[in-house]
Order: sequence, then C-alpha cells, then structure tokens
Amino acid sequence: MRIELWAMGLSALFSLGCAGDLVDLPDDVLDGEGALVEGNKLSSNSLALNSLALNGVVLNGIAINTMDAKSLAAIQDPTDRGALARAFLRYAIGCALQTSQSFSFTWTDATNVVHAETYPGELGVAPAWATGPLDLNGQHMVSACVAARVNYYEVPVLLSLRSMEYSLRLLSGSQELVDFPNVEGAFWGNLWGASPVMYACYNSATVANSRALRRDCATGHLRDDGTIEECGMIDVVGPCSSVCASLNGGGQYYPFCVEKPYAAGNANTKLVITTALP
Repeated sequence: MRIELWAMGLSALFSLGCAGDLVDLPDDVLDGEGALVEGNKLSSNSLALNSLALNGVVLNGIAINTMDAKSLAAIQDPTDRGALARAFLRYAIGCALQTSQSFSFTWTDATNVVHAETYPGELGVAPAWATGPLDLNGQHMVSACVAARVNYYEVPVLLSLRSMEYSLRLLSGSQELVDFPNVEGAFWGNLWGASPVMYACYNSATVANSRALRRDCATGHLRDDGTIEECGMIDVVGPCSSVCASLNGGGQYYPFCVEKPYAAGNANTKLVITTALP
C-alpha cells in the first residue's frame, strides 16, 4: 500500500467537546492499492503518551458509545496532550480501518466553536476494530503501521507499506514494487502492551537513500557529532539482517523478525511492516 507520509508533529492544537460515531464512506473515496494519504501530522513522542492515554479504546472499541471515560477524556483534553491524543487516534484509525469506514465526532474549542471531524480508514490492517475491541494481532499491526509512518523531519515522504499480513500484501509484478524498489527497513511491537515497545531495523544497503529522502526512524537520525538519535520510543535494534528473515523472494518484505530482540530465546513474529522508498 503506497501512502504519502506527513511526519508526526506538535502543531494544530485543538480542544474537544461532543461525540459522534462510526460512519461509512463511499468506496471511491480512496482507490485501494496506491491510495495517497495526505495532510497528516503526528509527533513521535505521541506514541508512548497516547498508547497509554488511549488504552481503553483498544479494550472497548473505537465507537463513541463504547469508548471508555479515560479515552474520551484524552481526546477531549484541551491541552497539548489532547492534541497529541487526537492526532495519534487519527493515525491509528487510518491504519486500522478500510476506506469504506471512518470515525466521526465533534469537538468544541476554547472559544466555544464546534468543529466536526472525520478520521477516514486508509490501510485496513484491522477493520474489525470498527465494531469491537482491537485483538492482539490488530494491536501489533496497527502499532507497526503507526510507527512506520513517523518522520523525524516533519516533511511529506512517499513510501510503500508492506507485510505478509492483512491488506498490505502486494502481488508480484505490481507497479508499486517498481515505483518503490528500495526497502528501507521494518517496524514491529505493541503500543498497547503492559510495557509498550516499538522496534525498528534498517536495510544496510539503502541507508544512504533513506537519509537522502529524509527518512530516519528506521536507521536512527544521524547527529552532527556522529551519534544516533532515535525517534521517540522507536528502538532501532540494528540491521534487519541481524533480527529478521531475509527479504522474501520478490524482495517485497521481511517475512518475520525476532519479536523481542533483547530477550532470551528467539521467538519470531510475522506481525511486521516493511517500508520501501523510491
């Protein structure tokens, strides 16, 4: 699935008020594979903050009438924390839901002006979240998807999200594989676990290309003094060759990675999202 990434930032602060629910969008709002997602902003530090603040959304589902009080308070918070919570939820919904689904609500700003918001589904990695709790597989896939869309520089970057799971599989011969030949790395973890964790690894052969295109969260941002700065809680664990299986035969994605790189044993997870760039 090709998307246009807008990095996570701290701009556009809102205050919330009222509620809404899930609505359906026409099938032609987005066109499936190759659809573009535009105009989004979210900061990397919102991953840790909002995976905790919105934990109840996972347990009860994202419909307003089932959202727990803590989660509702988080997206109604008129401070910077509320702005981050809303931005995080927008990304999470975009990752989880299909293009025919969306989440709508209204909020009231500090001057009592009511605003109507709709967060559309985009990638469909966990569409069942629209009607019930996000299951464990869905938590991992949505987490990986949101983390993969973080950008250190807050600039738009076109990228391809791929996985052997769910809706992100690509067919051999897909034009997307031609347009995005440089596999950047992979992301996996769970933002909603008891101890939220996110991991990333990089393709050693494409580090220069990734940094030239201002994509640093798989590789780590290279500071002027030569040290590496990670994107918030995304833990860069090294080259993918050391923690993941080799790219599949078509060179599309990493089939699985070590689920917990620092733990004893070598249990693997297939709930991984691979990113690729032009």
